[in-house]
Amino acid sequence: MEEKKLQSKTMMLIICFFLGSLGIHRFLMGYSNWWLMLITLGGCGIWTLYDLIMIAMDKMKMADGRDLAAN
Repeated sequence: MEEKKLQSKTMMLIICFFLGSLGIHRFLMGYSNWWLMLITLGGCGIWTLYDLIMIAMDKMKMADGRDLAAN
């Protein structure tokens, strides 16, 4: 499996806020289940809000376990 480019925390917060219901932030972070957010519109917004909070609190990492880049 190809290793995804390390993503910026700030960029992932912005993408999650605006496009979170489409799962774009999960796709960019290397998660294989991003399409579930797409077909459920982010779990009707619940998963999107959860991901937004987790990214902001540095609890959500890249799919391979690496931390998001600080800037």
